[in-house]
Amino acid sequence: MLETSKEERAEVYRDSRFQLLLNKFLSGELDKLNPVYDPQQGYRYPQVELIIGDPTLTSEFLSRLYEHGFLRTELYDKTIHCPACDSANVSTRYLCPYCKTFDIRKNSLIEHISCGYIDTDERFDNRDKLVCPKCNKELAKPDVDYRKAGVWCSCNECKKSFDIPVPSHHCRNCNMDFMFEDAQYRNTYTYCLNETLMREAGTHYKLVAPVRDFLQSHGFHVESPSFLKGKSGANHIFDIIASIDETAKELLAIDIVLSPTGEAVSEQSIISMFAKVFDVTPAKACLIAIPKMSENGRKLAELYKIKLIEAKDQNAAIDLLEASLDQTSAE
Repeated sequence: MLETSKEERAEVYRDSRFQLLLNKFLSGELDKLNPVYDPQQGYRYPQVELIIGDPTLTSEFLSRLYEHGFLRTELYDKTIHCPACDSANVSTRYLCPYCKTFDIRKNSLIEHISCGYIDTDERFDNRDKLVCPKCNKELAKPDVDYRKAGVWCSCNECKKSFDIPVPSHHCRNCNMDFMFEDAQYRNTYTYCLNETLMREAGTHYKLVAPVRDFLQSHGFHVESPSFLKGKSGANHIFDIIASIDETAKELLAIDIVLSPTGEAVSEQSIISMFAKVFDVTPAKACLIAIPKMSENGRKLAELYKIKLIEAKDQNAAIDLLEASLDQTSAE
């Protein structure tokens, strides 16, 4: 994990893809991000691929979130990839240590306990019974009459025998054969949201969720968080975008700002929202400040025609928002 500056972390927070992933964790849709195995491509993260849009960028995206401290990892598996084509569609083969063919036969070694004779299970096989080829006694009870004494392999090419074959790998994609020392041996992780971030972001999510639910209960089509492309081509994130129907012709853009110290929210939040609203031009814009807005912020909100709601908590904010919607409907 890297030591990152506030500016770097702020850049990640502004990434719309991260906001969507964060929302899945905070809403309970995701608890852990587990990989799914694909025989052709190896482990994948389909839920992240839907957000990213390009599966080839998923690993880089998750690594960046981990390095900046937003995610933590748990080792899930280790995978072998071909050193030539990077495919994960790899099989393991056991080779003869003498001629290197994989055409070998594996047998179990059996020891007859009473007489001490040891040989392969093939030699003990007598018409579906186990019979000692040395003393001709039938072996009926495992660990009483006989026991497994290991394995023994035979090569069908060079006819030599051995106890331990040589493991190798075969790429089914490009047909390359390679040994462990040349293999790409990689970690695959389960990703979880960092607990500190969960607490930080969770506080904001708890503010947004009741407002979102209120709007939905009043017939609004709601997206939270939502990203709108402005006239400049830039994407802007709002805590909530609501419309009276799915045609989304009349958009209500809402941001919610909490002062962690209990003091007035800075006017910077109004300035930031105005920059987004100017580019996106929703029908209405509303900023909810908890517990209150600075005096300069109030003046700017009036100047920029941003509806300002000041409330001690989200429940009080909902009451004021409802009154504002009723007033708008009456007009």
